[in-house]
Amino acid sequence: MTGASGRIGGMLRKRLDDHELRLTDLTPGDGVERLDVTDGAAVERAARGADAILHLGGIPGEKPFEDLLAANVRGTERVLAAAHRAGVPRVILASSNHAAGLQTRDQAGPDGLADDVPARPDTYYGWSKAAIESLGRLHHDRYGLHVVCLRIGKCAERPSSPRDLAVWLSPDDMARLVEASLTATGWRLVWGVSANTRRWWSEAGGRAIGYRPLDDAEKWAGEVGEADPDDEAQRFVGGARPDRALG
Repeated sequence: MTGASGRIGGMLRKRLDDHELRLTDLTPGDGVERLDVTDGAAVERAARGADAILHLGGIPGEKPFEDLLAANVRGTERVLAAAHRAGVPRVILASSNHAAGLQTRDQAGPDGLADDVPARPDTYYGWSKAAIESLGRLHHDRYGLHVVCLRIGKCAERPSSPRDLAVWLSPDDMARLVEASLTATGWRLVWGVSANTRRWWSEAGGRAIGYRPLDDAEKWAGEVGEADPDDEAQRFVGGARPDRALG
């Protein structure tokens, strides 16, 4: 696991403890070894003997383009290349809903917005995630690596905004999604979202790999309130209008 000291990494470590985990992060400590994912040789050494790589490492939000290019895109290329060279058959990539952040509800069919809807990033951060999805596809097509790209919604202990009622991913469901991804084959795009009553992203990609979410943000609806019906941003996957996305 890369990014093991991060927010989602911290959530998953205790929920995946039935696996033998090799924990790495740029920030070491508490059982986590230091690893810079842009150092290809170091990543390859860390990957040797692993059955899969769960790649959570990188910058988790909007930053200058060059920073995102280095940490997220080059870092992910190093991870995928290391998996190929070290004989690791499977990589799970933490993508983001922001890779398709400017797709809209209008495009969602009766079964929801497809997991593999084309990338339409809303930020440089979202672009970096779209780029790593493409890198994952390349390494699958070229080397046969199994790659699952998780288009993660709002992964948090509980929803905190009206938008979260649709896009929330509970930590327990995140762990269930990772477990399902550990047996998936091919190259796949899968929405990372819980079984929310107001969900408008498709369940098909998750079902195809055996993901069965159990949690629903609706239990917090009374606390977080209702979305403003006049807020056009609620139409977009990433929750921001195009003219505001880059801030």
